[in-house]
Amino acid sequence: MAHRVEKMNSLVREIFGELLDQEISLKQGVLVTIAKVDTTPDLRYTRVSVSVFPEQEENYALVTLRHEQNRLQKALNAKLSMKIRPRILIESDHTEQSADVIEKLLIEIKQEAGDK
Repeated sequence: MAHRVEKMNSLVREIFGELLDQEISLKQGVLVTIAKVDTTPDLRYTRVSVSVFPEQEENYALVTLRHEQNRLQKALNAKLSMKIRPRILIESDHTEQSADVIEKLLIEIKQEAGDK
């Protein structure tokens, strides 16, 4: 079962990445990358987590992607030759920002420990 989910994640990542490049036009300087793809075990839903650069354009990019979600879904369905085609859910990925915050906190802790 896990192998099917991994295979679906990989396939959706590949196809969705192509669709982002070919089908979606964002304003100049906005970059959207797929951070993570997570499909439910029953293959009915796939959560596509995206990273947006620059960060301040995240809201714009998510609104644009969600506005185009039906078109992206249809294009994905056309490329998937299987009975069950997962419904895509687009969300923002904050893993990198969280890692930056943690890294800064660790640096502060080291500096405070060094001062004592």
